[in-house]
Amino acid sequence: MAKEEQAIILDFWASMFGMRVRIALAEKGVSYEYREENLGNKSQLLLEMNPIHKKIPVLIHNGKPVCESSIIVQYINEVWKDKAPLFPSDPYEKARARFWADFIDKKIYENGRNLLLTSEGEEHEAAMKEFKDSLKLIERELGEKPYLGGDRFGYVDVSFITFYPWFHSYEIYGKFDIEQDCPKLIAWAKRCIQNKESVSSTLPDSQKVLGFVQEVRKRIGLDE
Repeated sequence: MAKEEQAIILDFWASMFGMRVRIALAEKGVSYEYREENLGNKSQLLLEMNPIHKKIPVLIHNGKPVCESSIIVQYINEVWKDKAPLFPSDPYEKARARFWADFIDKKIYENGRNLLLTSEGEEHEAAMKEFKDSLKLIERELGEKPYLGGDRFGYVDVSFITFYPWFHSYEIYGKFDIEQDCPKLIAWAKRCIQNKESVSSTLPDSQKVLGFVQEVRKRIGLDE
């Protein structure tokens, strides 16, 4: 690996945020060293590289840490800008891409987390409704385009496709069928997997993710 491309990722296999970084690096053809973190016993390196939030993912590039997945992906796009641009060149379209990535982080992630980590009741029902409504808004943004980035796979696609392995878990605990409610989103996800090796080689099996969710729910006392 060339010195200017010495990259290490501190990550956890199931993290949709860490997957973003790996997909972005794969899109750019950048080699990196992957280091799996034990989130229950975080490494000293992670604590040193991200002392503020102490969270994964962290990209260490030439010894310097970059934290927060959306910021890391933007950094990757700027540093390795000669291949597979992830943002449109138009400033307005670039701003729209950032808006939808922010929506995914604040609405899709939070509502999905609440859906998975609440028991039956009003809070659970509210999370389920908001999650489904958020998916429908993303599907409306997709429209008839092949990708959320338009004609080409881009920043918003990178931001959202990493949730796909979690869809099965959302369906199990939300008791609904995402494909029935949002068929275009499922078609989009399958298109990303089929057309982008960066995606197909990164996303974990949905059953493995479900097993992880079940473990977390047991640990916090939601399931026996």
